[in-house]
Amino acid sequence: MKNIYDKFSLKTSKLITNEYSTSFSFSTKLLSKNIRPSIYSIYGLVRLADEIVDSFHEYEKEKLLNKLIADYQDAIKNKISLNPILNSFQEVYHKYNFEPYLVERFFDSMRMDLKSEEYTSKLYDNYIHGSAEVVGLMCLKVFVKGDKKLYDDLKYSAMKLGSAFQKVNFLRDLEFDYSSLGRMYFPNIDNNNLSNQQKYEIINDIERDFNESLIGLKKLDKDSFLGVYVAYRYYKELLLKIKKSNLTKMKDVRIRISNFKKMALILNSAIKVNLKMV
Repeated sequence: MKNIYDKFSLKTSKLITNEYSTSFSFSTKLLSKNIRPSIYSIYGLVRLADEIVDSFHEYEKEKLLNKLIADYQDAIKNKISLNPILNSFQEVYHKYNFEPYLVERFFDSMRMDLKSEEYTSKLYDNYIHGSAEVVGLMCLKVFVKGDKKLYDDLKYSAMKLGSAFQKVNFLRDLEFDYSSLGRMYFPNIDNNNLSNQQKYEIINDIERDFNESLIGLKKLDKDSFLGVYVAYRYYKELLLKIKKSNLTKMKDVRIRISNFKKMALILNSAIKVNLKMV
């Protein structure tokens, strides 16, 4: 029976989430049970594509990515896939009426990662939109449960939150992306001569994204608010640690938040939400 396979597909996406991202897994577990599986399914596809372009160095990445895209298109058309991750994703895609544009733009950014090029401001914005903002919109589709008016109202904030998360990751992984993957996402930046002034300009831009995202975040319902709010606070904490770190430390050590600190953030966030202090 297909429902058994569908359950297995979802478990596969959930396993990928838990194995690949402790922070995302932490916050996803705080979402209501009725929407949590859909977020696992979105993350599963995003992570699979990301792994192809970031990790599979011994293989033909472009060929693998093209195969994934072709299989995705087939899964959407036929509403089934023998790839459990795609089978799980296509269910969410159809349930919440994703626009094809959202996934197409995501794959466009993954294709950009196959090339080594200097990012102009335009390319940087295009990459952020495809790699992060549209993923935020996919999640928002789930959070609003089909309410188009609420989706349109929160769309800008969801994009800004995705943008902030991605930019924090760029800043935290600056040295690895440059030395191991040959990438420098921030435009007009020389990794070998990054100045404190440039660092703080990037941080100020990210802080603006966070501030604009909070406006819409506060309008989410109880099924999604706490999980998204904890992720918001986690990434703001990461940014604060980066802000306090000197440039040498940023290059030598990947900035992290301890599990103890994560648990403290969850507890503090839950208290604030219950007391309506957000």
